[in-house]
Amino acid sequence: MNKVYVPEGYKSVLSVYDTQRAIELIKETFQKNLRTALNLKRVSAPLFVSADTGLNDDLNGVERAVDFDVPAVGGKHFQVVHSLAKWKRLALKRYEFYVGNGLYTDMNAIRRDEDVLDNIHSVYVDQWDWEKIIAPEDRNVEYLKETVRRIVSAICITCDELMWEFPVLKTRLCRDVTFVTSQELEDMYPDLTPNQREYEFSKEHKTIFIMQIGKTLRSGNKHDGRAPDYDDWDLNGDIIFYNEVLDRAFEVSSMGIRVNEESLARQLKIAGCEHRSELMYHRMLLNGELPLTIGGGIGQSRLCMLLMGCAHIGEVQSGVWDDETKEVCEKAGIFLL
Repeated sequence: MNKVYVPEGYKSVLSVYDTQRAIELIKETFQKNLRTALNLKRVSAPLFVSADTGLNDDLNGVERAVDFDVPAVGGKHFQVVHSLAKWKRLALKRYEFYVGNGLYTDMNAIRRDEDVLDNIHSVYVDQWDWEKIIAPEDRNVEYLKETVRRIVSAICITCDELMWEFPVLKTRLCRDVTFVTSQELEDMYPDLTPNQREYEFSKEHKTIFIMQIGKTLRSGNKHDGRAPDYDDWDLNGDIIFYNEVLDRAFEVSSMGIRVNEESLARQLKIAGCEHRSELMYHRMLLNGELPLTIGGGIGQSRLCMLLMGCAHIGEVQSGVWDDETKEVCEKAGIFLL
């Protein structure tokens, strides 16, 4: 199912070429600001990983990875990454990083089972994946919140620089983050869906961080799914801005303090995925061989959309769209790259 929303009176502010210039500025500026805010170093990352290592991100546990065999290595199967959530943690160990230091990289993924292609969802996903080693005493909510504030600050500084270079753009972001748990949201809006709760809360508070994603709420439902083997469900969350152009809650980042031995074993059991403990990555983690970390992904196209006030993700990335989407966008003057 595909659905396109065209805001009333919407018109792209920038020309096609200026759009490309603005994308370049955002990407160069933000990764510099992120690197400074979190003390990160840039590394190279894989486009695909071996299917039998457990390194690929399972997302909600139902999405199929793009899988292919490579005859040159004995017909072994590989998967295009869904994200680099697990790979990054292993890389920090292999590259001999230490507490307080981290890495960031470009992540490109194909989400073949994205069930809805709309203004903000695409089969192609591009994001900055980052990961940082932390001390045992940093595995707490306050450390998580401070990291969120640093990322939001880096986004807002990037927005300011973009507005300086392209004064025709009028995006304004709230620097103050309002924190709320998924259970608190359910208690506030018990009759609304999770998406509706995000909308109401973000419209009121503008910049929010919803914590504890993946846990089962008192209603018996989850706010959203989250794989059991990378984020600690008690110490994670989503950074969301209220998007005035689209009049919706707009997620730009999923992140969190990662599982340790105890929380991994507990979450695998809750999710009925205890068999994963036999995979290479999971064995290393359960044996205490991997560093304690915090990390996440920040959508590159999502951030460009937000800062440039674009109505459709196809304005800032080259994707694939059905004929109806292309026809609607063409009639509305929305140029899809």
